[in-house]
Amino acid sequence: MTLTDAANTFLSWFDWAPLWVGGLILIALALGLALAAHDLLVRAVRRGLRRRSEFTRSLVVRTRGPSRLALLILALSWAVRVSPIAGREAAFIQHGLLVGFIVLVGWVVMTALDIGAALYMRRYRVDVSDNLLARKHLTQVRILRRALAILVILLTVGAALMTVPSVRQIGVSLLAAGGAAGIIVGLALQPVLANVMAGVQIALTQPIRIDDALIVEGEWGVVEEITSAYVVIRIWDKRRLIVPLKYFLEKPFQNWTRTTSDLIGVVLLYLDYATPLEPLRTRLREIVEASPLWDREVVALQVTDARERTMEVRCLVGARSAGDAFDLRCEVREKLIAFLQEKYPHALPRDRIELFPPEDADGPARP
Repeated sequence: MTLTDAANTFLSWFDWAPLWVGGLILIALALGLALAAHDLLVRAVRRGLRRRSEFTRSLVVRTRGPSRLALLILALSWAVRVSPIAGREAAFIQHGLLVGFIVLVGWVVMTALDIGAALYMRRYRVDVSDNLLARKHLTQVRILRRALAILVILLTVGAALMTVPSVRQIGVSLLAAGGAAGIIVGLALQPVLANVMAGVQIALTQPIRIDDALIVEGEWGVVEEITSAYVVIRIWDKRRLIVPLKYFLEKPFQNWTRTTSDLIGVVLLYLDYATPLEPLRTRLREIVEASPLWDREVVALQVTDARERTMEVRCLVGARSAGDAFDLRCEVREKLIAFLQEKYPHALPRDRIELFPPEDADGPARP
């Protein structure tokens, strides 16, 4: 005996009642059996997942709700098909259940994307000083995950709309005609598609990454977030600069952490020509060696320019990151100025004025 025969036998028990009574009881019974079957299935699957991968275990746990709804939809669809419901109402219910099942499939695929991205990023840590490789993979995963999510949403919505005959016919007509409506839709979607393609290019070529230090539009900041349409840059004073993705493919900008996170900071001092350089060079080394911000690699002091009143002294110091470089530059600048004020006050820039005595009656004054 098939399930349909069993359902017909069950409905024959309610010949004394209106048809809708037997149909409702059958639907309720089918839903209850579906819930019980789902509970048994989940228990059996959990026992068999002990030796499976973490991705499979996480996917089963997080899709428990969608899988329950899927079984309920299947049970309800079967009950509606065999129950004595009018053809028009049954077709309407079956169509709604089909759309719901398509949405559930898209939900499961989105969940799988999230789990896969999270498990992949567990291999890398971005809370360490040398996090270049981690930031590279984090940027790729986030951008590609968002691009795939948009693709899944579009496919899900498209599949749901294709189940409606009127909407499907309109779509076929638009594609076949290629008229003004198609051109308008194409122009409207052009910015969205351009940003999506720009996001894919950035994920592959990676001119920027999460936590990169950039100078964009004259502002220094750190890449805080990369979405499917724009990039959020956290400015040093806690402002946020929102930049479209296409900007980083069409315009020049500075990336201070493109290959490595370490940087060389520059401190410029304008001093009098009477300043002794060796004591200043020794003091610079003492300052950086005592600072935890120094990378223990780069330290130098050079005279890089000679002007009419002062000489330009450039101090180079290395740091492990852009933030450390900025703080180390400030520390070096402050302590060198304090050293000059204390030890060599005459080294600070000053204007010289030479006074000549006035001429007397015996002749011009001697210089």
